[in-house]
Amino acid sequence: MSVWDDLDLLLDSPSSLTVTSNTKGTVKDKANFKAEEDVSALRKAIEGIGTTEKTLIEVLTQRSNAQRQLIAKAYEKATGRKLVDDLEGDTHGDFEDLLVALVTPPAVYDCHEVIKAIKGAGTTESTLTEIFASRSNRQIKALSEAYLAETGKSMIHDLQSEVSGDYGKALFILAEGKRDESTNVDAAKAKADAKALYEAGEKKWGTDEAKFIDILCHRSIPQLRQTLVEYKAISKKTLQDSIESEMSGNLEKLLVAVVKCVKNVPAYLAERLFKSMKGLGTTESTLTRILVGRSEIDLLDIRTEYKKLFGFSLYSQLESEVSGSYGNALKHLCGQDD
Repeated sequence: MSVWDDLDLLLDSPSSLTVTSNTKGTVKDKANFKAEEDVSALRKAIEGIGTTEKTLIEVLTQRSNAQRQLIAKAYEKATGRKLVDDLEGDTHGDFEDLLVALVTPPAVYDCHEVIKAIKGAGTTESTLTEIFASRSNRQIKALSEAYLAETGKSMIHDLQSEVSGDYGKALFILAEGKRDESTNVDAAKAKADAKALYEAGEKKWGTDEAKFIDILCHRSIPQLRQTLVEYKAISKKTLQDSIESEMSGNLEKLLVAVVKCVKNVPAYLAERLFKSMKGLGTTESTLTRILVGRSEIDLLDIRTEYKKLFGFSLYSQLESEVSGSYGNALKHLCGQDD
């Protein structure tokens, strides 16, 4: 029985999409934090002959993002240079990308990831799917504002010129960050929605994608959880199974991601991490995005789900798949072995 089929636990478990306090992160504010001390350690590491990666890792992975912003300000004041520019000039490759991610405010970092996914040749739908399916309204609004500040354009407008069809329609709704946030569950409506989904997919020839998009992208998380339970009662299949058998391509991947995130965001992200290390080559950008992005939100939960899903710890997988300073920095973010 997979984690995705177990609906019994669903109705009472908290969701990363609705929890506002971040107690499940591996990275917390450092006690007795002194930005000036960190700046002098970083300067030594950067300005000396050869960069001391170990110091960069120890300072930047063991401070909260808010503290890193204070370090960056103090660094610029002391040197007249931007910390991010010095890191870019002194390190390279995946390690450089990771350090830059660490010193970037979370919403701005998400915004850069969205820009990277839609610029250049071809659009990276998997990144857009992951970001918009797993972020709360608050995170999406902050990302939107950062996008506007950074590019002078509206994010929705840019997405509309890059993605189209039903996938685009679903993505635009999610990217507006307007999912219903009420915590009240209307049982009758959940039953009606489940029936409407069953009739729009399983029960008819051809699928009414619009119905799936409307319900899955607008309803609140508690409401959708109840709908998933009702759906299984009507269909005898899970909604995820139905989407997988009725749809294909990017729309299928997005709606499955939404359903998974409604159930369990950490398990969804654990799966993304696993896939980014499995097979030929590692998708470092995914590793960096999830480990940095979730380090202060729910990385402890992601570690727990990882072990449950795959039978070994995230830490041990990082140890065998990524090496050098980049690997060390990721392991610092991950925390300890489970």
